[in-house]
Amino acid sequence: MAPTDGRNVLFVVLDTVRKDHLTPYGYDRPTTPVLERFADEALVYEEAIAQAPWTLPAHASMFTGRYPSEHGATQESPYLPEGVGTLAEALSASGYRTGCFSSNAWITPYTRLTAGFEAHDSFFGALPGGAVPSAAATLWRRLVDGRLRPLADRLVELGNALHERLAARGADSKTPAVVDRARSFIETADGRWFTFINLMDAHLPYVPPTEHRAEFAPDVDPTAVCQNSKVHNAGVRTVSDAEFDAIRRLYDAEIRHMDAQLGRLFGWLKRTGRWADTVVIVCADHGELHGEFGRYGHEFAVYDPLVNVPLLVKHPDLPPGRTGETVECLDLYDTVLESAAATDAPGVVGGRPFEPERSLMSEGRAIPGGEYAFLEYHRPVIERRQLETKAERAGIGLEDPRFDSRMWAVRGPDAKYIRNERFPDEAYRLDDGPIEGTPIDPEGPVAAALSAELDRFGARVGSTCMDDDGSTDGTDAETTVARMDAATRRRLRDLGYR
Repeated sequence: MAPTDGRNVLFVVLDTVRKDHLTPYGYDRPTTPVLERFADEALVYEEAIAQAPWTLPAHASMFTGRYPSEHGATQESPYLPEGVGTLAEALSASGYRTGCFSSNAWITPYTRLTAGFEAHDSFFGALPGGAVPSAAATLWRRLVDGRLRPLADRLVELGNALHERLAARGADSKTPAVVDRARSFIETADGRWFTFINLMDAHLPYVPPTEHRAEFAPDVDPTAVCQNSKVHNAGVRTVSDAEFDAIRRLYDAEIRHMDAQLGRLFGWLKRTGRWADTVVIVCADHGELHGEFGRYGHEFAVYDPLVNVPLLVKHPDLPPGRTGETVECLDLYDTVLESAAATDAPGVVGGRPFEPERSLMSEGRAIPGGEYAFLEYHRPVIERRQLETKAERAGIGLEDPRFDSRMWAVRGPDAKYIRNERFPDEAYRLDDGPIEGTPIDPEGPVAAALSAELDRFGARVGSTCMDDDGSTDGTDAETTVARMDAATRRRLRDLGYR
C-alpha cells in the first residue's frame, strides 16, 4: 500500500537533554544555535512531559501511545512485549519506508523498540541493522536463559572489562555516523519515509569533541571529574558544587556537538528540496540531574529537570510560536499517525487506535484529565543493583528508601504531586521557577485534588506502578536482573548501567 496524502516525518530524540540547557528555552550559553533558528519555524512547547525519566519506557510511550503500565516496558520487565503494536509497524503497514538510527543500547531488537523499522542500527554499529531481527533476539534470550548462560555471563564480564578500559580513554562520538546513515536512508527511500534518530552525546560519560570543549569547558579535563553518577548516588564519592559546574560545562559542549550535527542534517534536507515537505519533531526522552535534589543522573526521581522536556514541532498545520499548553510525549504517536495519513493503520498491527484529540494538530486536549500530565517510574531494580555493587566495593550501606521505591506523578499547570512507594509523598508549586523549589503540604487541598486525579488516571490505565495498597509484587533487584539475558546486561553495562 503506497501512502498518497501523508508527509515525510523526521523524529529526533536528543537523549538526556534538559530543556533549560537549550537556547530556545532561554539558556544563556549558546548551546543550540541550530535549534534556535529551527524554533523560528516550529511550535515550541513549554510544558511537554515525558511519561518516565529514562530511555526505555519513555521511548516505548512515544512509539506506542501508551503509558508505561500499559506497554509494560519498565525496569521490572525491560522489554516491549510481543503483540504491542508500534508507530513504526503502523507506518510500515501504510507503505512508508521506516528507518531508526541510534547508538543507544536500549533501542535494539532485544528491547523490541526497533519493531517496525525496516532499517535500523544495532548498538554502536556492532551488527548490521538487519542482522539480528526480533525473532533472532528472542531466540538468543531463550538460549542464554538455558545451559549456555554461564558462558554468556563470562563473555559479558570480559566484554564489560574491555569496554571500561576503552571508555576511560574517551571515545569518538557516534552522532556523525548516525546522521550519515539517516541521510543515506532518506536519500535512497522510494516513496514516503519515517526516520527516527536518537543522539546520545548528552548521556554520561561526557567527552565532547575538542572544538566544542574549547568553547564551553576549555579548562575541564573529562577524566578528572566524576563521570559515573552511581558512585555519587551511592555515597561513595561526593561531588562538589564546583565539580558539578565543570560537569555541566562538558554537558553543554556535548549538546553543542549534537546541535551542530543536526545542522548538517537539516541543511542537507533544505539543499535537496526535502525540508518543506517534512514534518520535523525534536524532543528529549528525559533530562538529567546535576546535583539538584542531591542526585546525579536520571534515576530515583521524577522531578521536572528529568521529565519537563524540550519539544519543538515543525508542521504545516502548526503555526510557529510558543505554547504553554500541557502535552504528553505519548501524544507524538497520534501526531505522527495523522501527519502520515496512517490513522487506520494501528488496527492492522495491534497498536493503540488513533485518538485524534491527542494529536498536536487538534484544538485542545479533549481527553480525560487533559489539563494534566502523568508519569510512572516503576521499581528501579536495575539502578538499585548498580548502587549495591558500588556500595559493596566501598564497604558502605544503602539507606535511602528512594533507591527501592516506585514513583507515580501528576503534573498540573501550577502544581505537581508525587506519590512515593517507600517514603513520604511530595507536592510542589510549579509557578515560581523551572525546578520544584517550593514544597506544598502533601496533605493540603491542592495536593489532595492532584492525588484524586492520579487515582482516576490509575483506574483508567490499570496502572501497575503501585498496587491499590501501595505494595509491590516483591520482585527484588537480584531477581529482575537475573531474568535478563546476557546480551541485554552487556548493553546495559556498555551504556553505563553497571
